[in-house]
Amino acid sequence: MKAQVLTKYDDALTADQWVSLQNVPDPVISKSTDVIVRIGGAGVCRTDLHIIEGVWRPHMDPNGNNLLPLIMGHENAGWVEAVGKEVEGIKVGDPVIVHPKISGGTCLACRRGFDMHGPGKFPGLDCNGGYSEYLCTSERNIVALPKTLAPKEVAPYADAGLTAYRAAKKATRHLLPGETCVVIGAGGLGHIGIQCLKAMCAADVVVVDKSEASLTLASKVGADKTVKADGNEVEAVLQLTGGQGAEAVIDFVGEKGTTTKGLAMTRPMGSYYVVGYGEDIRVPTVDMVITEKNIIGNLVGTWAELVELMALADRGLVDLTTVEYRLSDANQALRDLHNGKIHGRAVLVP
Repeated sequence: MKAQVLTKYDDALTADQWVSLQNVPDPVISKSTDVIVRIGGAGVCRTDLHIIEGVWRPHMDPNGNNLLPLIMGHENAGWVEAVGKEVEGIKVGDPVIVHPKISGGTCLACRRGFDMHGPGKFPGLDCNGGYSEYLCTSERNIVALPKTLAPKEVAPYADAGLTAYRAAKKATRHLLPGETCVVIGAGGLGHIGIQCLKAMCAADVVVVDKSEASLTLASKVGADKTVKADGNEVEAVLQLTGGQGAEAVIDFVGEKGTTTKGLAMTRPMGSYYVVGYGEDIRVPTVDMVITEKNIIGNLVGTWAELVELMALADRGLVDLTTVEYRLSDANQALRDLHNGKIHGRAVLVP
């Protein structure tokens, strides 16, 4: 099969190309619960750029370049191509979306439903992913798609959408009508998170972004108010919230100063949800004691939450804005993402 392969890290993200189109062996079924998916769409995620620049190297490849070559791609959807002999409930040809973490299912975290915190493989990060024509996964990771949803239209929900949904779901558990949730970043994750918030609670949603195009997209998908990140965004949010800040702040950026600003936008006893990453969170402990603010991390959601998100999408309550690229144009997609040219999510289509 054809696949886009990462063969070396690029810490400065300055190389002419990051992945190369190669012919590689087709995946094969080795376990009776394996499922091979013919890729219909693979999302291009900022995490892929972080993989290229080596951010994940200490976690996934601590001994150097032993992980490479690697086929990236952890946001995958397509059609069932083949199944192991013990697979039930799905058949060849079924359209599916793939939960990104392959786990065994018997550890305590898995039994409690939190597969992403149990041991296992994460295709696209520590083993071959979906920047390819086929992907091998497990029946535990498969979510059948309703007839209203096409694989290439929903692939980024597998991580970006799922992570945004999980953060929004946490926030909506305590947000009440008349309260405020600030969303920092209205890009690939943020525009999904906005829609999830509007579908699941009655709080006012204020979106902060430096891009006018992203703010326009935010308004289109349901933001009640928008704030330009021009250096005065904290003051603008405080003014909108009576000087107190928001009950919840969801930061889909997590770098270039947004963590400090996000916490400053959070009112006492409020919650700051960090989703994007790239910088350290630095806050005096005395401030945390006095304000009783909560800092909450957010990894990709559970399999059950992916089912919930597909139900929202099926009902038209969440719509994913995508830009399609051919698999052969993966470098261009990654470059456009790096340069901020994509509003929504990029999807590679073999």
